[in-house]
Amino acid sequence: MNDFPDDIFTEPEDVDPDTLSNLGPLARLAGVWEGRKGVDLNPKADGPERRVFIERIELQPIDPQANGPQLLYGLRYHTHINTEEEDITFHDQVGYWHWEPKTGLIMQSLTIPRGQAALAAGHAAPDATRFSVTARRGDTGYGISSTAFLEYAFQTDSYTLDVTCAEDGQSWRYVSDTMLTVRGRPEPFRHRDVNTLTKVAEPTPNPLAVIRGVR
Repeated sequence: MNDFPDDIFTEPEDVDPDTLSNLGPLARLAGVWEGRKGVDLNPKADGPERRVFIERIELQPIDPQANGPQLLYGLRYHTHINTEEEDITFHDQVGYWHWEPKTGLIMQSLTIPRGQAALAAGHAAPDATRFSVTARRGDTGYGISSTAFLEYAFQTDSYTLDVTCAEDGQSWRYVSDTMLTVRGRPEPFRHRDVNTLTKVAEPTPNPLAVIRGVR
């Protein structure tokens, strides 16, 4: 069941153009962040592999978005990860974080260049410092889409990201759990990534806020 309105076309009026003031719990993520002690646990032929990684993530506010009456404020993000021992990219990811003030809905969309995309969702209070989003394989609302090979060899059954933000707004920590069915293995594998990120730069105001002179 849902409480969506009968009128699915009329967009809200008098929308505040200042995204940074309307991000709810996501406001603590806005900016540029770095972490040098991330830990990745992933499946390999000889057993689980543990890697320590370096991460840089940029989250910048976008203009307010409307789906008819639904109003969303969000951050566009890019995550780049490598390791101390290699200069090549270990992981790259792009997507959006969205917040719906009316309902407390949080969404994270993500795409990785190995042929996978997901839309994960959760709910939180506007002043929350902890929140989670989840996506599940086969869910047409908040689900996971993968290439035919990944479905065959490393089927992603679920994805959960737990975020905890420091009260001072200068750091945040995440725990990412992706449950995989690996071909030939009898038990599901929990692919886990953990990192703590520290702010290195403030966000750039969204274009509409600059045009309207509110930032």
